[in-house]
Amino acid sequence: MARINRTRTEEGASSVLTRARAMSTLGPLLALILSSIFFSSRTDRFLTSDNLSLIVQQVAVVGIIAIGQTMVILTAGIDLSCGAVMAFGTIIMTRLAVTHGLNPFAAIALGLTVCTAFGVLNGLLVTGLRLPPFIVTLGTLNIAFALTHIVSNEETIANLPASLTFFGNTFQVSATSVTYGSVLALSLALVTWFVLTKTIGGRHIYATGNNPVAARLAGVRTRRVLISVYTSAGLLYGIAALVLIGRTGVGDPQAGQSDNLDSITAVVVGGTSLFGGRGGVVGTVIGTLIVGVFRNGLQLMGVAAIYQFLITGVLVIIAVAVDQLSRRRRE
Repeated sequence: MARINRTRTEEGASSVLTRARAMSTLGPLLALILSSIFFSSRTDRFLTSDNLSLIVQQVAVVGIIAIGQTMVILTAGIDLSCGAVMAFGTIIMTRLAVTHGLNPFAAIALGLTVCTAFGVLNGLLVTGLRLPPFIVTLGTLNIAFALTHIVSNEETIANLPASLTFFGNTFQVSATSVTYGSVLALSLALVTWFVLTKTIGGRHIYATGNNPVAARLAGVRTRRVLISVYTSAGLLYGIAALVLIGRTGVGDPQAGQSDNLDSITAVVVGGTSLFGGRGGVVGTVIGTLIVGVFRNGLQLMGVAAIYQFLITGVLVIIAVAVDQLSRRRRE
């Protein structure tokens, strides 16, 4: 009888989560459609296949980081270290392969391991010492930033082997060029969507973010959930590092300086609540595209870059305000 009640409770919670995710995605989707209509009315170049492909290529790296950021924010946390960890990953991979002559695949594996280790460290500090995620990831941001510049010796690493730049290569779909990095980003989003919506682990992530005390009393191992979330996010930052190498063709210690803020922007604009427990990766994909569409459209209109950042900031404030108001209405 207890098992039946637990199953019914989980099914009920799952249906509520499904409806909540649908509602949180509807607003960002409408914003994406309206912004696309606006920019297409302002410039004929916006809706061309080449330009739309360019938008996807430009947001692929931030999109992958934002997938990891989504899982963290769903647990009511935040990760400020993501951009710096990704940058450190690019330096590890490129320096080992070029400077030290290591097999490129071994260099990639070590780079992914280092980024994942940062995720493990974040998770252990948040759960073991019960430190606020903001403080923990602010500290690891500075650590990763310093290590990036120490290991790189402030040098951009070029002449990379083809294995490291693979995800920057393109293939043709009709007359449109598509990068393998873009395909990888969409594939990761699909896998993460499945995990979050179709598995017990995904439901535990939502439960932990919505009410960690209630989740713990219901038998959810919240500590394990948080460690696995931060670890998975670290791995995703490593994958983003590999895609970034493919896009730029170099190991740049200056890369990823603002990607932590861009990823948070994409997640929040995509409808994921900063208070945890509501949102999803579909909204994050839409939010990433919204940011990419705004920056691309404004650039095509000849608007200065500084105003692009201004408008992005306004979008974030509006998204958080809407989330706060909807939260108060539910309460």
